[in-house]
Amino acid sequence: MKLLAADLLLNAPDPVTGVVADPHERIAEAVRGAVWAEEAGFDAVGIGERHAAPFLSSAPTVLLAHLAALTSRVRLVSTVTVLPLLDPVRVAEDFATIDSLSGGRVDLVIGKGNHPVQNRLFGYDLDDQWRLNREKYELLRRLWHEEEVTWDGGDGAVRPPLTGATTLPRPLQQRIPVWHGSASSTESTELAARFGEPVFSANAFHPTKKYTDLVLHYRERLAAHGHDPACGVVGVGCGGVYVAENSQDAVEAMRPRYRAFLQTPAARHNAPEFTDVEDAIERGPLLVGSPQQIAEKLARWHADFGGVEVLQLGLQGFGVPAGEHRATLELFLDRVAPVLRAELPSRVWPDTEISA
Repeated sequence: MKLLAADLLLNAPDPVTGVVADPHERIAEAVRGAVWAEEAGFDAVGIGERHAAPFLSSAPTVLLAHLAALTSRVRLVSTVTVLPLLDPVRVAEDFATIDSLSGGRVDLVIGKGNHPVQNRLFGYDLDDQWRLNREKYELLRRLWHEEEVTWDGGDGAVRPPLTGATTLPRPLQQRIPVWHGSASSTESTELAARFGEPVFSANAFHPTKKYTDLVLHYRERLAAHGHDPACGVVGVGCGGVYVAENSQDAVEAMRPRYRAFLQTPAARHNAPEFTDVEDAIERGPLLVGSPQQIAEKLARWHADFGGVEVLQLGLQGFGVPAGEHRATLELFLDRVAPVLRAELPSRVWPDTEISA
């Protein structure tokens, strides 16, 4: 299993103290965190995209380009690119440029996004996001796979037609890997299966079964589209991580943070059904406990998802102070990661492995 450290640049008030970090310092901390993640042994770093408070990740391509110059080994992943809001020509150009700057280390995760504020900001209706995601990805895929692209999205298309278009620069990789972010609908798993491309399950708010059902749909649809379901590649996120030598210490450290999280706009919008931290650990997306407990839970996820190639962990953790959160990630890397890498091998990103 490969490990991805991601940051959405959340800059909300601390749930305990109410203090909000200086936004410029928060951006600098995101850069420092990504550089640390490479040094600590993560296989990839990710920057997400949001265009609404309290997130500062409105320009992920700028941050990823900066990280291309500061890192040398890790994959650089968009977690996620909200494609329905963007012009596919611009996306093709930006990520091909980052691919060149990084020596071919880019992965793109596309998703529809679920924040109504950012859709209004760009002049789109949230109800149109699935249609826009399909339309824009079909064009983006052609722009990366072909030259002299002539395209007309047909009736109702948002993007104007193209005639003989070749985006520059061309990607350095023969094909930039594209993952389809999957959170709540079979729309994303269907699109991924149609093209035989990987799925990245959000696995962030709800019982794990909701996400495993979506991945089961993905594998079924791979077969329906003529692809071998065994070739399906799945990454998963988590709702939060806290590792401690004593499991109860981890639970008690997370308890007030999780209660505060349930009162946030993001939680109210997504409406998780959990009422306490123990339930979210038992049935849901929290990785909280001792190293052995977390390794055992990830082995169950690996079985339930039919194989997990990449696990995403946040570089921020429910308002846990940065130093404390980094310490829990270090314990994860020291005690859990070796088990995952030895017992749950991954087919992706072989070049990220650190020589012994």
